[in-house]
Amino acid sequence: MKMPLFPSLRHLSSLAAVAIFSLAGCDRQSADKESPGGAPKPGKTLTVGFSQVSAESDWRVAESKSIKDEAAKRGIDLKFSDSQGKQENQFKAIRSFIAQGVDAIILAPKVETGWEEILKEAKQAKIPVVLVDRGIKVSDDSLYVTLIASDFVAEGRLAGDWLAKKTSGKAQIIELEGSPGAAPAIDRKKGFAESIAAHPGMKIIASQSGDFETGKGKEVMETLLQQHGKDVTAVYAHNDNMALGAIEAIKAAGKKPGVDIPIVSIDAVRAAFTAMVAGELNCTIECNPLLGPLAFDAVEKARKGESLPKKTVIQDRVFDQSVAASELPNRKY
Repeated sequence: MKMPLFPSLRHLSSLAAVAIFSLAGCDRQSADKESPGGAPKPGKTLTVGFSQVSAESDWRVAESKSIKDEAAKRGIDLKFSDSQGKQENQFKAIRSFIAQGVDAIILAPKVETGWEEILKEAKQAKIPVVLVDRGIKVSDDSLYVTLIASDFVAEGRLAGDWLAKKTSGKAQIIELEGSPGAAPAIDRKKGFAESIAAHPGMKIIASQSGDFETGKGKEVMETLLQQHGKDVTAVYAHNDNMALGAIEAIKAAGKKPGVDIPIVSIDAVRAAFTAMVAGELNCTIECNPLLGPLAFDAVEKARKGESLPKKTVIQDRVFDQSVAASELPNRKY
């Protein structure tokens, strides 16, 4: 049987319908592939990259858990990266997030400087960046949408004020510093120095970094006790984990931590309260790591184009041995 030379009107109608349907399908696919930084489509799963510094302390582990838990609660696809304490690994993670076309990036920066180039790449990709727990120094603060963090300088002042009262303004202090170049290490040192400057009888006789780690805190404290053991009358640690390491070093040296040598630190993790109940730590200044809800609130507002404050300051508290036992059951980290 011969096929007709020209298609029938019915065939033409069918072909036209197929073409229209195909074009509509392409339009839907294009609409679904939104550009990074655009408003999320209804029903679309939000994807967020989180670059964490490391897991060097109880505090940072708690922060990571808070971010992960909140992402799961909101149905957000979280891309998590632990930089293992290396800024270059954070650069790699952020570039990977950009390549994957994430909707936003949460960054806990290792140090304050060196972020200009990588954050410019995120901005060019129209991916908003939310900073958590540590600030950065950049020439253009539009490279990130907001910072959610504690006031580290105020924390240092609170520690200094407490120690001045405890020692009646007379102390020979060993200071265990955090990681060099990190905002909390810089600011907690500054705040503490400002506080004790009002007390001529208080002096820092040795100061060295323990990298916010328990093991390094113990190692540094052992060395400094060998050098200044007879003169040391107090310890100020930039975080609880280093204080816990110092406690072990003091005990190994045959002295009673918290009694022979008062100790004040920062973070208020559960282990610090346990140490206070045991009489080995005297005071801890809170630095709340449960930043997940605030971080994702900021992400969602940024995605909608809503305005955000450049910095949200978390209010912290002072806890000493007198309240340690009653507060311990309330600690979530």
